[in-house]
Amino acid sequence: MEITTERIKELREMTGVSVMQCKKALEEAEGDIAAAAVILKKHSATSAEKSANRTLAAGAIGSYVHDGNIGAMVLLSCETDFVAKNPDFVALAREIAMQVAATDPKYSTVEEIPNETRNTATAVFEKEIAQKPKAMQAQILEGKLASYFRDQVLLEQPFIKDEHRTVRDLLNEATQKFGERVEISRFARLSAR
Repeated sequence: MEITTERIKELREMTGVSVMQCKKALEEAEGDIAAAAVILKKHSATSAEKSANRTLAAGAIGSYVHDGNIGAMVLLSCETDFVAKNPDFVALAREIAMQVAATDPKYSTVEEIPNETRNTATAVFEKEIAQKPKAMQAQILEGKLASYFRDQVLLEQPFIKDEHRTVRDLLNEATQKFGERVEISRFARLSAR
């Protein structure tokens, strides 16, 4: 397929990634927009891994209040003030605050789940899978734990505005888009109910 300006623009609108990255992805995918989107998603995870050790020296606080009853604040961190002041970065902080208000996560990452909480859930699920074949029990247990904790861990949650993407995907895409490490440093949720 021919790589036209319209195709590049369409992919850019879908992903928010730079024109050059969209063009390269389309070239690699031989003009297939769906394949190019997958390539960009793969590259966003790679970009996030490469920048994982960089220092976070700036950020933006995003906030969201729903009907005066539920509110959330998120500190979205990045490496420079240049990115922190970018309107797209600030909008992302607000989007994540909206996610926190809507879903009430308990942890930011899976690693933050206390061992005691993990052990309690494991004990419950081990009883449920006791009758399953021994060879499959570990895999079934892992799946049940991942499913159980998915809604409690912010980065693992499906994004409320696009169920096909997780909050982690949003951060990886932002890292690729801005060329800097992007991370949720803290979040808080308040409810009058």
